[in-house]
Amino acid sequence: MCEGASKAWSRGWIAVAALLLIWTTAGTAGAAAPVPLGGGSGIVFDDGSTCTLTTIGYDGAGQLVGFTAGHCAVAGAGVAAEADQGAGTLGTVAFVNSELDYAVIGFDAGLVHPVNRVGATSITGVGLPAQFPAIACKEGRTTGQTCGLVYGDVFGGATWTMTQICVLTGDSGGPVVVGSTLVAVVTGYLAVPCLGPHVGINFSRILDDVNARGGIGTGFGPI
Repeated sequence: MCEGASKAWSRGWIAVAALLLIWTTAGTAGAAAPVPLGGGSGIVFDDGSTCTLTTIGYDGAGQLVGFTAGHCAVAGAGVAAEADQGAGTLGTVAFVNSELDYAVIGFDAGLVHPVNRVGATSITGVGLPAQFPAIACKEGRTTGQTCGLVYGDVFGGATWTMTQICVLTGDSGGPVVVGSTLVAVVTGYLAVPCLGPHVGINFSRILDDVNARGGIGTGFGPI
């Protein structure tokens, strides 16, 4: 091969290598990392309203599923992460039970990295309703972690639990835990914001309803 041909051949391969490098770099840059979400994360709906994710995990069919308060959104609403709204819609509200005030969210497993700790709160399992005089804590997107005395099932029916936990607007849907055991979901407060008392729907009651209904969320377990 003559010198001119050799130089031209070398230049050609350098150009090809450069194009491959540019293509590879662009592909890597375009692949966004999954967004971390867990119980206590702030979530944003299509209408701009914000609430808190209760927990995230997988149902019996292997679908990545989360929960929040039912008054936060309507079925079909898109869900984004408050901390990374640029990532776009990560899931959709699949079902809302207004009577028990909970919503089931189906997430895209390719876009979400589920975590079991947000802020100062970890969730390692689901338990029965908390009883007086336990101390329970909640994690909310507005007030973070706050804790208080559990008054228990003051209404009867094993559906709602009253506590002295501080909650404000936006904390709805937040997980209520005793230790790292999820026991309830933030629904709202009575009388005075933060001073409360707070009322939450028992998470075991939610799971009973989801499993009886069937469909998305059935057989749910937190990650």
